[in-house]
Amino acid sequence: MMSGEYHRWLIDNGSLTVRLQQKYTDFLVKPLLLTYAKPFLDEAAPLAISVRKNALIREVTLMGNQQAIVFAHSVLPRNSLCGRWLGLSRLGSKPLGAALFANPQVRRTPLSYKKLSPQHALYQHATQSMQVRPLCLWARRSVFTLNCANIMVTEVFLPPLLAT
Repeated sequence: MMSGEYHRWLIDNGSLTVRLQQKYTDFLVKPLLLTYAKPFLDEAAPLAISVRKNALIREVTLMGNQQAIVFAHSVLPRNSLCGRWLGLSRLGSKPLGAALFANPQVRRTPLSYKKLSPQHALYQHATQSMQVRPLCLWARRSVFTLNCANIMVTEVFLPPLLAT
């Protein structure tokens, strides 16, 4: 069962970046990781890539009120980093969501949701800098497509998001 307190954040189909910018005047993106690595097993199939092929993995923390409020994990297959998406590997502290939602030709799959336990790799990545870790975290995931190029974005909602 989806947590009621996170429900409206999880189901919103619009740009999470825009919602967070509206809620937090000091919103910013803090880059954590940008590297080529193998995707997680459950990421390869929706992206139509092999689990043995490296993809560009980007992890950032979305900050508001000087706190981590969302952990974002993106998988960008090498063959997707071309054309209009060529610059996505050089976003730095710019939000990926702004680039994805700015182009009306980009299509998004329906959101999927998951309750992450402490054993889940994304839970572990999202809570690395937390002193007190919650019992679980809620995440949502979707694939963005432009001209047959796919990008998967997973957003993990952190407790400070609800504290403000």
